[in-house]
Amino acid sequence: MIPLRDTIPSATYPVVTQVLIALNVAVFLYEQSLGAAAERLIYAYGLVPRRFNGDVAAEIVPLFSSMFLHGGWMHLIGNMLYLHIFGDNVEDRVGHARFLMLYVIAGAVAGLAQVATNPGSVMPMVGASGAISGVTGAYLVFYPRSRIVTLVPVFIFLQVIEIPALVLLLFWFLYQLVLGISFYGADVGGVAFWAHIGGFVTGAVLGPILGAGRPRRPQPVW
Repeated sequence: MIPLRDTIPSATYPVVTQVLIALNVAVFLYEQSLGAAAERLIYAYGLVPRRFNGDVAAEIVPLFSSMFLHGGWMHLIGNMLYLHIFGDNVEDRVGHARFLMLYVIAGAVAGLAQVATNPGSVMPMVGASGAISGVTGAYLVFYPRSRIVTLVPVFIFLQVIEIPALVLLLFWFLYQLVLGISFYGADVGGVAFWAHIGGFVTGAVLGPILGAGRPRRPQPVW
């Protein structure tokens, strides 16, 4: 399933969301310009759990810089698509500065969750998915009745349907949880399931705290 857009328009321009997308794209283009040397950049600024456990102070920078590195075009495009779809509404709900705070904190907690569940890994963890998982967690709390226009394969055909955010995002979270438990402590194709879980839970908890006192937007009625 590939989400394409949601059905709730934003009342404000999502400046932070757009800046974050631009930063991620710019960093990835820089990675591409390095050629083979990009691997050294990823190892230096990606989050390596075993290295983090050895010297916490030295790994504070990679805890945050790893959020802006990506392993390939599909990795980048997938993450930016989710940020584009869900980020504007969450930013609209909590405000620009608080949205940035949610994004960064969720990304950091996501990284720590992966370190805690796979401390011996020497594979650098990179990508914005932990932070974006936090955004989707907050979105689910704020807009459970929103509908997500989604591209769904049906046998050999592709069908565009609207799926309630509650269904789509809970399914995604439970899928991450099942795989995270099934492959606990293992490097599975470079997918950081526990980073996704940690980020999502952080966003679901932190979103309402940061959004307290902010005006609420009307939601669709089921």
